[in-house]
Amino acid sequence: MKTPAFIALAALLGVTGLLPATARAGIDSCGNIDLSAEARCEVVIEGGCEVQCEPVAFEAACSGRLYAQCEGECNAEISVDCQASCTGECNGQCEVDPPAFDCQAGCEANCSAECSGRCSSGDSECAASCRGTCSGSCEANCEGTPPEASCEGKCEASCQGSCEGEANIDCQIECQAGGYVDCKAELSGGCEADCRSPEGALFCDGQYVDYGNNLQECVAALEAAYNIEVQFDASCEGNSCEASGSVSCAVDSDASRAAWGSGWFGAAAMVVVVAAGSRRRLARP
Repeated sequence: MKTPAFIALAALLGVTGLLPATARAGIDSCGNIDLSAEARCEVVIEGGCEVQCEPVAFEAACSGRLYAQCEGECNAEISVDCQASCTGECNGQCEVDPPAFDCQAGCEANCSAECSGRCSSGDSECAASCRGTCSGSCEANCEGTPPEASCEGKCEASCQGSCEGEANIDCQIECQAGGYVDCKAELSGGCEADCRSPEGALFCDGQYVDYGNNLQECVAALEAAYNIEVQFDASCEGNSCEASGSVSCAVDSDASRAAWGSGWFGAAAMVVVVAAGSRRRLARP
């Protein structure tokens, strides 16, 4: 049976009662990475982990970093036509099924539709910049909309974010282009260091997630920001656990508590698979 991330992890390590009450976490928890609706994430511990630390694996994380850096330069005016067209279509959806409307998902779907026409085939950095721009703009506008807001109110925020993102896509793509080389070089070192650490490295759909020495907070952020469940590919018998293709360990309640407190999140040497149920970006600071 699939179990929510921190509940399952606590059961495995025997550390219930130590879990923080974490709400939607910020950009610093997961490197501002943009994930797709079907994202699958895993914590890789040793066993070829460093092989995954390739330049292409850093594009999503870099687009998140570079979006924030370029935001001050890219603040084009929103098109009146875009706002009117989006609002009309969105309000039409509200008339059909108001509870089903998701501000973030609707915003990103509208904005990201522009990406195929802005980037040439095979230009993955451009595509990452475009999607990251849409996600960042949509989150900034949808995050402040309370869950109890009317569907029309959510539409307003969704269209504001979508049209704002569309207006700044070209500027963001151009601005971000010059930063990927340095960003990838920096993340390469971080990825290799994570692979050698007890916690392991976190990858989502093959993209490295820069959790900044806060893996516990990053997983909590994923749980809070996405509709996720976690599967553990590990078998346990008594106090002995063996992770898939990894190493075996003995799980002791007292030792596990100490490990948790010292940040040894990978004490059980497991592979974690996260199935994200809705496309959302983590909050910006």
